[in-house]
Amino acid sequence: MMFRSRLPRMLALFLLVFMANSSVQAYDPVGFDLQGHRGTRGLEPENTLPAFKRALELGVMTLELDTGITADGIVVVIHDQQLNPAHTRDASGNWVSKNNRPAVHDLTLAELKTYEVGRVKRGSRYAERFPDVRERDNVRIPTLDEVFTWVKSTGNTVVKFNIETKINPEKPGQTLAPEAFVKALLAVIDKHHMRNRVSIQSFDWRSLQIAQRLAPNIPTVYLTARQSWLDNISPTPDGSPSLWTAGFDIRDFDNIPVMINAAGGSVWSPYHKEIDAEQLGAAHLSGLPVVVWTVNKQARMKALIKMGVDGIISDYPDRLVKTARDIGIIAK
Repeated sequence: MMFRSRLPRMLALFLLVFMANSSVQAYDPVGFDLQGHRGTRGLEPENTLPAFKRALELGVMTLELDTGITADGIVVVIHDQQLNPAHTRDASGNWVSKNNRPAVHDLTLAELKTYEVGRVKRGSRYAERFPDVRERDNVRIPTLDEVFTWVKSTGNTVVKFNIETKINPEKPGQTLAPEAFVKALLAVIDKHHMRNRVSIQSFDWRSLQIAQRLAPNIPTVYLTARQSWLDNISPTPDGSPSLWTAGFDIRDFDNIPVMINAAGGSVWSPYHKEIDAEQLGAAHLSGLPVVVWTVNKQARMKALIKMGVDGIISDYPDRLVKTARDIGIIAK
């Protein structure tokens, strides 16, 4: 990913104090990163070649995508560790059952390819959230190898890839162990000579620590959330550090940016409702770019851009591109 350079410390501190005491909002347009979440989750079947094709047509700078590992060790592009009943049909055209969801890690690639993911189940919560997703037949879960191969076939030599390792340390049996997962991912990245075009992101900081050790030239993006539906920062109920943060304990640090710096991270990627000008300033003072997820309303996009975030991940990159053009941070 491409990010703007940090201002000198004293100047950044001056701007932070100025912004905190003024109604004036400022932003620096250099290097702003427009990311398509799962390609174009709100417009095309998520994490599929049609989604990535649409994202490139819309002009995203980075394709954000998720990865899992099949039973035979193949890196595939998929968000859920178990097949999602809201948008997955079997070879007979039947929707995957909520009560019998095959795990990606238990299926071979050949078995996984028998499922279709080009339509959304009507009446599901997913369909209600994303009513504009185009319906397609014969759309399969791609491998990361297929995604890289397809992008190269288009002649696009500049788009970046923000690749998430989908690992849940609270459910270790559902995926490969972090080191094996990262090694499999790096093998595909190196096969396509993509180290200069990828970043690796995760809520599971163990995988990021391993990536930093094995591939220190690849930026690592530290995802965070402190919500009822996902909290990878807070201590466990028994008072131990979070299982997600590779032994780093938020109680030992002034704030999350300082914690990520201590972990050696390249980028902070918080849930967008958890960022404000003060936290953004703290991140920038510590040298961390901030890319927020997942922003779908244009008013919020505009506010975040003016606040000074370094990038936005959106299910609707068409809205994001339009907002960026209206504000003037990319050419119309």
